[in-house]
Amino acid sequence: MSEPASVVRVIGTVALWVLRVLLAAYFLYSAYLLFGPGLAGKFDKIGFGQWLRYLTAVLEAAGAIGLLIPRLGGLAALGLVGVMAGAVATEVFLLNDLGGAQLPLILLALAAVIAVFRRQDITGALSLARTALAGNAAQPRHPAA
Repeated sequence: MSEPASVVRVIGTVALWVLRVLLAAYFLYSAYLLFGPGLAGKFDKIGFGQWLRYLTAVLEAAGAIGLLIPRLGGLAALGLVGVMAGAVATEVFLLNDLGGAQLPLILLALAAVIAVFRRQDITGALSLARTALAGNAAQPRHPAA
């Protein structure tokens, strides 16, 4: 590998880690806020109950932790893309608040950048799951005694 290419690779790796750490910090903070009573009113307006607030908090906290684990970073980012897609849809279609959709849309885009650059994590996990499922299907089942 040539010297300029290795420098670019190092800069890209550092930039991606900085983004991962910043997003993880934000999502941990957001999960903390979701566990508190401050957003209960907003979830009452959504109309699905407070369980959705707690589920969102758990998903955001898990995603934040996953972003910091090298092998889980891509999967965690992909999961956070899904959570933020739900947040954007909720803001736009249930709350009729286009302004409220801006932050989740930005977070969705940033998480998508991580998912794209860590796609080998995602494809590796899918391959591992496929192999494990194929292995379980090949094992004979014993009748219950």
